[in-house]
Formats: sequence, structure tokens, C-alpha cells
Amino acid sequence: MTETMTVPMDVRVMTWVANVLWALLGVTGLAALVWWGVRHPVWNLAGITVQGDVVHQNEVTLRAHLIPRLTGSFLTLDLKEVQRLFQGLPWVRQVVVQRDFPNRLTVTLQEHQAVAWWGEAGTGQMLNAQGEVFEANPDDPNADQWPELFGPVEQSGRVWTLFQAMQSTLARLDRAPQRLTLDGRGSWHLQLDQGTRIALGRGSDSEVLARLQTFVSTIAQLEQRYQGRDLESVDLRYPNGYAVRLRGVITLNEQPPPMVP
Repeated sequence: MTETMTVPMDVRVMTWVANVLWALLGVTGLAALVWWGVRHPVWNLAGITVQGDVVHQNEVTLRAHLIPRLTGSFLTLDLKEVQRLFQGLPWVRQVVVQRDFPNRLTVTLQEHQAVAWWGEAGTGQMLNAQGEVFEANPDDPNADQWPELFGPVEQSGRVWTLFQAMQSTLARLDRAPQRLTLDGRGSWHLQLDQGTRIALGRGSDSEVLARLQTFVSTIAQLEQRYQGRDLESVDLRYPNGYAVRLRGVITLNEQPPPMVP
């Protein structure tokens, strides 16, 4: 007959405690090894490669200015923080940051492509090709030729899109829009490169553009009738016509009912 030996409780407790201690020692040793590996000099950041759009940025200056502000090794660097630092630079629109093993970062920049002033020329606020407002010091030699656009900032994309449509429409007259404004009441105001002011009124973009297209398709008749007179202003807020002010002459194209606000 086989007898089962019962291990005393104190022995079992001591064995369990010993196993736990060995496990803790192993975990601690592993953590120390990982910590040593992460902090090893081989992972010290050796440099940053900046690529992409760097027309308004100097790679050497960027590295000298930003590297001292980075904390941590190659493995522990917060890439979102690096992205935030670069994103805060003038002219920078988008940033992609990647680790380049074993000890470098690659930063790809996309700069704003300025296409217009946002507000008065020279104020420092500009509009990019995506219709976004940004602020920087303009250094483009053609900046004095940019158009001026303005309205609620959240509507900047809409203003830019409608401006481009008007630009195409007015090309038929060999004229260019110079300033487009969307005021607080939702009314559009346009000024051409020759100084002509056009009141476009309110409505959807297609409605506003249709009024301008009507003007473009019929203004040649009035200009032929009043040759030599400069076109000072146009009011397109009439449902069935528009009012024109030529230098020394005020006329209506058709007899209009009350104006659309």
C-alpha cells in the first residue's frame, strides 16, 4: 500500500514565495536589460533628414533649431511631438515623420502654395491652393499680383472655389477678378483688375455665378453703345437685369423689378 506524503503548509508557502521572488527577479532583470538596450548610445539620434517642399525652409537652420528641443532617444522619441514642432513652422502645411533605423529621422514637408491674399495685401494672411488660410511672411516676387479674397475664415474654401469659377467666366472679357469679398450678410462683392466694382448679391454659388455669366454675355452691347466710357460699377442684384454705371452715364439693362438683397 502506497502512502501519500503531505507537504507541510510552511514548506509550501516558502516554495511559493521563492517562485514569486524568482519570477520578480527575472522580470526585473529583463526590464533592466530592455532599459539598458533602449538607453544604449547606439540609439542616440544622429540627425534629421528634411525632404519634400523646402522652398521657404533651410534644412541646416531647421536641424539646428529643432534638434535641441527633442527629448529621448531614437526609440523613445514622440513622433507626434516632432510633427507638432515642424507643423508650427511658417509655410509648413503638412508633415510626415518616420524613423530611419538605426538612429535617424526622415521628415517630409509639404509647404503652403500661396495663391491669394486673405484680406488686404501685405497683411501676412494668405490663401493656399486648397483654400486654407495661413499666416507667414510673403517672399514671393509675384505677391503684389495676387488677388485679395476675404470672408468668414470657415468659408475660405468656398470663396476660393467661386473666385476660380469667376476667373474663368471673366476671361471671355479679357478681364480678371482682383478682389472678391463675402460679407457678414452673405452678399458677394467683386472688383475687377480695371477697378470695376460688381455687386453680386446673395444666393447659392450657382445663382451668383449665373448672374455674372449674364453680365459677361451682354455687357459688350452696352460698351459698344457707350464707346470710350469706363465701366465704374455694376449691380447684378436685379432678378431680370442689372444696373451699370459708366463714367458720366447710369443705365439699366432692361427695366428691373425690386432688387434681390
